[in-house]
Amino acid sequence: MRERFTVMMKESMKAGDKRRLATVRLIQAALKDRDIEARGAGKTVSDDEILSLLQKMVKSRQESLSIYEKAGREDLASQERDEIAIITEFLPQQLSEADANAAILAAIAETGAASMKDMGKVVAVLKAKYTGQMDFAKASAQVKAALNG
Repeated sequence: MRERFTVMMKESMKAGDKRRLATVRLIQAALKDRDIEARGAGKTVSDDEILSLLQKMVKSRQESLSIYEKAGREDLASQERDEIAIITEFLPQQLSEADANAAILAAIAETGAASMKDMGKVVAVLKAKYTGQMDFAKASAQVKAALNG
């Protein structure tokens, strides 16, 4: 993944794409912060953790986008949309609603979950298999509904 960031940064510089270049630099800065935190704990940042970081960056920008749209700041909203599109290029294809539901039901069956006490096990299985491919906030709500239902 790190190589993809470097390649895209070089391509953006050559093409003179300032928005893409700035966004890739933001990604690399956030990743460097994570590397420093991990180094202090004697660990390295895995690709799954990088995917998680990218998802958080997208979510943050989506929240900002809605705020800017409500405030009528189309210039800033447009910038957020561009950054979301660029960051999303690095994420794997998101699961469809039907595929996500099937994955949740499979994880419940795999763990033998029967009550809310088992929710953590189900979410852990989903995170292990589908990091970067599903929104775990939504997935948690669906797991909760399935276990209560």
